Amino acid sequence: MLAFVIGDRGEQTSRCLLEAIPAEYRLGRSVSDFWEADRAVFPKERHRPVDERSGELAHIERWFQTLRQNWARYVRKTQSFSQSNCFPEAVTCWFIGEYNREVAIRY
Repeated sequence: MLAFVIGDRGEQTSRCLLEAIPAEYRLGRSVSDFWEADRAVFPKERHRPVDERSGELAHIERWFQTLRQNWARYVRKTQSFSQSNCFPEAVTCWFIGEYNREVAIRY
């Protein structure tokens, strides 16, 4: 996991995500679902929208499922929510660090 942003799925959040990705990785290819904000922000020559059934989004979907299973605050209609983005952002940062370490050990 290279970068993340907490927010809605609007253009501003997509811009923040693109800026959060390290510069050397922005030169690579990317894929996402057919969300309009992603198409508007990510460079057309290096970004390709794909259908879920293509299998190209399976890794990130699995990651989101792992996140939701481990942290109740990411599930809709939960009682475990925060009033500000400060704590969820810190928890997400910590979770990504742990996840990246586990993946590095496996491979």
